[in-house]
Amino acid sequence: MRTAASGPEYDWQGYAFDTRQVHAGEYDELTNGARIPPIAMTAGFRFDSFADARARFNGEADGLIYSRQRNPSGGVAERRIASLEGGTEAIVVASGQAAITAALLSIAQAGDHIVSTASIYSGTRILFGRSFARFGVTVEYVWDEFDDDEWDRVIRPNTKAIFSETIPNPRNDIVDIDRVAAVARRHGLPFVVDNTIASPFLIRPFEHGADVVVHSSTKFLSGHGAAISGTIVDGGSFDWAGSPRSFPLITQSAGALPSIAQRFGRTAYARATREAVVNDIGPALSPFNSFLLHQGIETLSLRMERHLSNSLAIAQWLAEHPGVESVDYAGLPGNPAYALAQRLYGGRSGSVFSFTVRGGEAGAGAFLDRLRVISHMTNIGDTRSMALHPATSTHTSFSQEMRDRLGIADGLIRLSVGIEDPADLIADLDQALA
Repeated sequence: MRTAASGPEYDWQGYAFDTRQVHAGEYDELTNGARIPPIAMTAGFRFDSFADARARFNGEADGLIYSRQRNPSGGVAERRIASLEGGTEAIVVASGQAAITAALLSIAQAGDHIVSTASIYSGTRILFGRSFARFGVTVEYVWDEFDDDEWDRVIRPNTKAIFSETIPNPRNDIVDIDRVAAVARRHGLPFVVDNTIASPFLIRPFEHGADVVVHSSTKFLSGHGAAISGTIVDGGSFDWAGSPRSFPLITQSAGALPSIAQRFGRTAYARATREAVVNDIGPALSPFNSFLLHQGIETLSLRMERHLSNSLAIAQWLAEHPGVESVDYAGLPGNPAYALAQRLYGGRSGSVFSFTVRGGEAGAGAFLDRLRVISHMTNIGDTRSMALHPATSTHTSFSQEMRDRLGIADGLIRLSVGIEDPADLIADLDQALA
């Protein structure tokens, strides 16, 4: 660690989570000595020389080229998130959907196959079933993550990745990612994990065997609901060149240059994703949204503590209310994932969960129309509490058979618990349930 006389610290390795969420990723702003990294509102960057331009384009120099690929404001958020997740490099993009798309399209191409756990965000299922299918990438689902035979049946020679979520949206049916990671290792597959709802405050999937982590950083990482963003984090753990499966974007040479794996080693996946997917397709995150993202991360642990304590209190209260049929919160005794929630999360399984009101769709509608403090809207992970009826919103395009299989009942309400006073939230729920 530097002494006070040697200037400010910029290497935050070894510092605690709460310190890194405030400081990691910052750089020395030499022009004015600004304490907060400024918003770099520029499309491109000047080269120092002819030789410098060549070196930046072929990867020999790490300088900036164009904001579609990298921007200093995004770089602060990238380094901060990589530090909190324990990854080698991160990439920020325009949304969580863009993050999932870029993360998987750097691994799979037309004719390839991906396997996912069945309970995932509805928008991701739609992305897989519509856009990925049009790209020629098929996705198949495993309904029982504890059934090795089911994994073995669906994984094929052309399977290129396993995808899952730490805490699925909306039913809080948490995943044993240690076990899924073991399946991925057994089949020589990279394991891609969406850690949006848990955030690195609750769990760091790389410590449980994941190879790539994605976030809709619109949600808990930002926390304020003001700007959309997504993040991809490389764990630097998967041996792309040594795998018996083919990952040409990473391992094959491109023209006159050696392969990305040869040039970048442990950051090869991140480099391939940034250079050959994000740069090509163009889902760049704006400098202003990048600024809002790294500002939001500064209070992540403080917000998460309140999200989690509020959620547990509200889940316990809902479980006793006569107007509620059931509560899907893994931290409640009797939930099928209760033991797993205790092991992975200390019983605090996030702040996005569902509950089912009596009266089906009509009961759900009456309840939502009476809310006053809790906002009836889409989005999760905001400081504000929000409620939604999945059957007529996020899952409205799903068949009744699929909704039944996913447990999306007509009376089911998704709740994203914010950081308001819990007594006020409970009072609002109580008057709406009445």
